[in-house]
Amino acid sequence: MLGAPVWLATAPPPPATRPVAGPAETRVAVIGAGILGLSTALALARNGVETVVLEAAGIGAGASGASGGQVIPGLRFDPGELKRVWGAAAGQRAWRFGMETADAAFALIRREGLDCHAEQRGWIQASDTDHGLAEARRRVDLCRQAGQDAALLDRDAIVAATGSTAYRGGWLHRSGGTVNPLALVRALARAALAAGARVHTDSPAIALRRDGSGWAIATPAGHVTAPSVLVATNALTGGLWPPLARAILPVWSFQVATSPLPEPVRARVLTSGACVSDTRRVLRYFRLDPAGRLVVGGKGTAAAPRRPAQFALQERTLQRLFPFLGGLAVTHRWGGQVAIVPGRLPSAHLLAPGLWAAIGCNGKGVAWCLAFGSRLAEAIAGGGPGALPIPLTPVAPIPFHRLRRLYVAAAAAWLRTRDRLDGAGAAGHGGRRAKA
Repeated sequence: MLGAPVWLATAPPPPATRPVAGPAETRVAVIGAGILGLSTALALARNGVETVVLEAAGIGAGASGASGGQVIPGLRFDPGELKRVWGAAAGQRAWRFGMETADAAFALIRREGLDCHAEQRGWIQASDTDHGLAEARRRVDLCRQAGQDAALLDRDAIVAATGSTAYRGGWLHRSGGTVNPLALVRALARAALAAGARVHTDSPAIALRRDGSGWAIATPAGHVTAPSVLVATNALTGGLWPPLARAILPVWSFQVATSPLPEPVRARVLTSGACVSDTRRVLRYFRLDPAGRLVVGGKGTAAAPRRPAQFALQERTLQRLFPFLGGLAVTHRWGGQVAIVPGRLPSAHLLAPGLWAAIGCNGKGVAWCLAFGSRLAEAIAGGGPGALPIPLTPVAPIPFHRLRRLYVAAAAAWLRTRDRLDGAGAAGHGGRRAKA
């Protein structure tokens, strides 16, 4: 990571933790203290299940503490598409759960009193193409049929809501919102500890093996045994369970943040308070933080950022979305490593008896992981796969995974081309091409 996330400036400090030392036993061991691992641990502890969490570095050191902090409901696909993947009943169940994740996330934040600067003021998906506008109409119709609070935005409405003239329209889901993601993951750790879970930082899991009817996890200074284990490492699985690591493409998402907007300018930017992401295949997303900083994120690279110049795309996006900002200083540049899965859907796995895993948040990890953690806890504690809102599936390693950086580069080039073609098509049909 080039620099520290802007969230560090306002996040409360993490709770006091220490590395695991010597042997330890527990009912459930969770590997990874991100949002998914800690929300699962919190739910387990609240239900009296002895739980130990192992984190390789510090609380929030991974993507969970460095994301855009957008709380976005839903899955990437509509019920009809999910039916083809999971079947009619399971697809409908997954879609319904996905659309309710943001409300569930904010309910958990309120219930646990998590200090994370949470604001539930909506999420906008913006579009600058005909295809995106058609998608917006379809999504709003589906949401309204299901009783969801969604609204279609025409050009005037989206300009009023965002302050940017780059988009032709879009749609709003009012359950969405924002958090300080680093504050959130630290607050989850604090709540899990208060509920009785043991959370150990600087305790990387360096080996995972079968131990009788359970599992043994080795760390540099000790080891933990448990009948049940959750691998909640997502993009940072490494060599712990190789088939799982080979099922994802770890890539970096880059973000920049400005200095606080001057008051006259702030009155023009994101006045609705909603966060925004768009329908481009090479995604762009932006929001304001509570101090009035504009945070813009999007595609990074397969490798960690090393130079400020690598954030040129995000800085160009900032200027093209809001040209009236002029030379407003960019004060923070950082990245987080996320996991891309070929199907672009979250997945849950029972890797072996008692060994659980979940991967693939696909840009909606804050809402999904906060809501999914309690269901995963229920499944692990004895409820089994039926407690989950998505079916368990086999791990599907990506062929020739060692070429993953080539995959990522080729896919990015293809997606950029598709975005340009969509933009050209919109202009050719009388639509106004976006400037960004």
